[in-house]
Amino acid sequence: MSCSVYVLLLSTLCLMSMAEAAIRHYKWDVKYEYKSPDCFKKLSITINGMAPGPTITAHQGDTVVVEVTNSLVTEGLTIHWHGIRQIGTPWFDGTEAVSQCPIVSGDTFVYKFVVDRAGTYLYHAHYGMQREAGLNGMIIVSVPKGQSEPFVYDFDRSILLTDWYHKSTHEATAGLTSKPFVWIGEPQSLLIQGRGWYNCSLVNAPTSNTGVCNTTNPECSPFSMTVVPGKTYRLRVGSLTSLAALSFEIEEHNMTVVEADGHYVEPFTVKNLFIYSGETYSVLVTANQDPSRNYWATVNVVSRKPSTPTGLAIFNYYPNPPLRHPPTVPTTGPMWNDTEPRLAQSHAIKARKGYIIPPPPTSDRHIILLNTQNKIDGYTKWALNNVSLTFPTTPYLVALKEKRLTYKLPELFDQTPPPDVYDWEHYDIHNIAPNVNATSRNAIYRLDFNTTVDVVLQNANTMNPNNSETHPWHLHGHDFWVLGYGEGKFNPLNDPKKYNLVNPIMKNTVPLHPYGWTALRFRADNPGIWLFHCHIDSHFLMGMGVVFEEGIDKVGELNSSIMGCGLTKNFFRP
Repeated sequence: MSCSVYVLLLSTLCLMSMAEAAIRHYKWDVKYEYKSPDCFKKLSITINGMAPGPTITAHQGDTVVVEVTNSLVTEGLTIHWHGIRQIGTPWFDGTEAVSQCPIVSGDTFVYKFVVDRAGTYLYHAHYGMQREAGLNGMIIVSVPKGQSEPFVYDFDRSILLTDWYHKSTHEATAGLTSKPFVWIGEPQSLLIQGRGWYNCSLVNAPTSNTGVCNTTNPECSPFSMTVVPGKTYRLRVGSLTSLAALSFEIEEHNMTVVEADGHYVEPFTVKNLFIYSGETYSVLVTANQDPSRNYWATVNVVSRKPSTPTGLAIFNYYPNPPLRHPPTVPTTGPMWNDTEPRLAQSHAIKARKGYIIPPPPTSDRHIILLNTQNKIDGYTKWALNNVSLTFPTTPYLVALKEKRLTYKLPELFDQTPPPDVYDWEHYDIHNIAPNVNATSRNAIYRLDFNTTVDVVLQNANTMNPNNSETHPWHLHGHDFWVLGYGEGKFNPLNDPKKYNLVNPIMKNTVPLHPYGWTALRFRADNPGIWLFHCHIDSHFLMGMGVVFEEGIDKVGELNSSIMGCGLTKNFFRP
């Protein structure tokens, strides 16, 4: 084939692909409504009356347009499209103070972006702690028409896992930012597809079944997934918990993991699927048990001593009644503090043969982030390399890109970059630091465009003796290669020799296990400003995050609708 014919063929295929791509329109009204997802009535944030919100469905290459009206009356709003890389549209990442100003009450904002990779993704509020109030949902992106996936199933289903608090997000925020510090505590319930159960007898009310808590409310009847005996189901499981790490299982059924965060996994079978906030998995489940009865699907808290009851759903074998309870006692899952099976699952996730995207063999920059709990002026915070993240009033993206503001950068945010490393040789990760004081800053990491960056997350003891927590870390704007996990302190001289450069999985969210480290690698090839942060709401609010800038000069003209706060108040053009 001649070169000219080859180019013509590629152009034709490209045009065909563009012609097949569709535009998916959604119109959302976001407001507070009273809901009883676990039988306890409280104000929830809904989308068109729904919590969780409607599932976005599209094919790879489609453009998604979401017209969001903020009807919250007294609060701003942004929505992050978790796992969508926003290539060419960094201003639609939906991160308040980073990529945009919040949508003010009464305004309508239009998000428009391309879903460039098939897979299972999420969306959620990214303003204050609104995600905790129920503004969340799933994004399902199918392969292009005519293409197939490397596994076979009969039906496609999805389940969103969340935890649920009865206190308002405002009360939680006030406690976390007060002196003395008031911790949010453990969630009151675990929700499966927005449904859970709370023991109404615990409510200080005259009766348990009227008013604030009502166990007969159909809103809190268990979610039921109906299956046909003998059929295989692709179950897309996503977690948007605000605190809890979870173990998910279906009674007497094995699950084969085939996808993680939009990338195909070398299949492996589990009884319990460990899932952390911000992660998504596809598992294959075959309805091959006794069809005369139903089975429990359960979620339980791991990694924290649980005081939250088991979350329950029903795996319903047709034609049994959907809400017929199984005859067995629901499982309580593995021991909450048994880290071995959770580490084993992390190590087991590898890229599927035939779908491996090889990582660059070396990196240009190495950043080691020590994850610690600290005090700043008497307030309890989280920090990376002793720096707790705060945010400017003018979004970073606008400050760096808008020519009218670039001369004012030093007054908009701290221009001295945060440290790339900590004193790893001398820091004792297994004990409380002798000096727990840290500093707060809104500085960012400036990355050379198109370079390869290694980030190692190092966990340590909190300010409580013999305690190290699990942290799910999410990177906006990228997928990264997970090069490895380790127990204890990361040694930058020896541990990189153990990296998996053969078949590492790519993800956008990854756990950092207690007293351990997690190593990842990514290409700084997506122009914009991108958050990298713990996906536990309270930890992020308390400063557990960093900000990366890359290729800002290559970002196109900003959409004026993202402006209107800080020094951009006069820049907004409706």
